[in-house]
Amino acid sequence: MRNIVLIVYYAALQFIPMRPFPGSTFGYILRRWALSKLAEYSGKNVVVKSRSYFGDGRRLTIGDNSQLGQGSRLNGRIIIGCNVLMGPDVIIMATSHGHTRTDIPIIAQGEAEERPVKIGNDVWIGTRSIILPGVSIGDHSIIGAGSIVTKSFPAYSVIGGNPAQLIRSRNSLTQLR
Repeated sequence: MRNIVLIVYYAALQFIPMRPFPGSTFGYILRRWALSKLAEYSGKNVVVKSRSYFGDGRRLTIGDNSQLGQGSRLNGRIIIGCNVLMGPDVIIMATSHGHTRTDIPIIAQGEAEERPVKIGNDVWIGTRSIILPGVSIGDHSIIGAGSIVTKSFPAYSVIGGNPAQLIRSRNSLTQLR
């Protein structure tokens, strides 16, 4: 059954249009259903936008009210908290290629050890951001569009750039009001 759902998702369900197109609500329901059958865990009210890629889903955990953005690509062990907003074309990678040896080509070195990625609760990931292996993003953080996140950041961080750097803390903004 799992393989059938996987085939149906990648052959058809991922291509059902999103809002405002007719039938989009049905598409959201079908993609949510497919993710619930494929992911290690899929919370309530998860939104899977069109063309989201998450492999076979076995190493993906996604919390309540979170979404996979349009055209997103997730590879490896990824844990996404609750209430996570993801823009289009976000890439989250927990896997990479081995490259430590110089005596053989990189292509022949296989995959490096997987390093899980953890996204906290109430995080906004901007359009076309890239999150690399081993990164943890703390709760209530914002990742600016186009950022390349190579290291972990604590809760309430506003980060951006290439490589992503701390711009400010959302916690200090709250204290100013």
